[in-house]
Amino acid sequence: MTQRWNDLLFAHWPVPASQIASLIPSGLTVDTFDGSAWVGVVPFWMDQIRLRGLPAIPGLSRFPELNLRTYVREPHTNLGGVYFFSLDAGNPIAVTFARTFYRLPYYWSKMKIEHCGNREFAYSSERRFTDNRARFRARYRSLGQASDKQGLEQFLTERYALYTAGPGKAGERDAIFKGNIHHLPWPLERAEAEFEINELPAAHGIQLPDIPPVLHYSRELFVYVWAIDPLPALVPNPAATPVPAPKPL
Repeated sequence: MTQRWNDLLFAHWPVPASQIASLIPSGLTVDTFDGSAWVGVVPFWMDQIRLRGLPAIPGLSRFPELNLRTYVREPHTNLGGVYFFSLDAGNPIAVTFARTFYRLPYYWSKMKIEHCGNREFAYSSERRFTDNRARFRARYRSLGQASDKQGLEQFLTERYALYTAGPGKAGERDAIFKGNIHHLPWPLERAEAEFEINELPAAHGIQLPDIPPVLHYSRELFVYVWAIDPLPALVPNPAATPVPAPKPL
């Protein structure tokens, strides 16, 4: 599948790995940088969505999306990737497709993104048909200055796999699935943002620290996503054991 991600904000907060370890499926370990796990809230909109060999699907070619994510490693290969606590989308067809074929925790939400000026956006989201509305409202903008792509920036954005969990065989723990992702390095710019409401983390049992987030903006990027495959069953490895980011060669 190909997608184009547009006007994306990366907002990241450091959290103790022990805080989110119990929220990660058994079989994955929390990935850390400078001793902390990182939780990201990522609003954007996507378009140019196509399945390989097929034309664009009517009603599924353009919609906003909002991710709540962290970073993990799979102990068998030590391959780092993204783990999504939730993905909100403004398109019910996309939500059904992603839940069915990618086993990802998508939610149908009432969403709106407004272009307020030169690379400045007002973004809102509110979940439909749930007891917890999980609202999000923010305004963000690019500062028009290229950001570094080393160290923390690379750890947070250069991820080429996603992991998710699904029911295993009867009497067994949940199975872990991996999907490969390919894209060029993110063209990151420095950013500013004001968060009026951000209920997503609390809706999933995460408490963010009362500090400003690390912010990055990206104008657009084409992304290629492969189908997910189950990983081989492993001896259980407690998710509470964080692993550090590998040192650059």
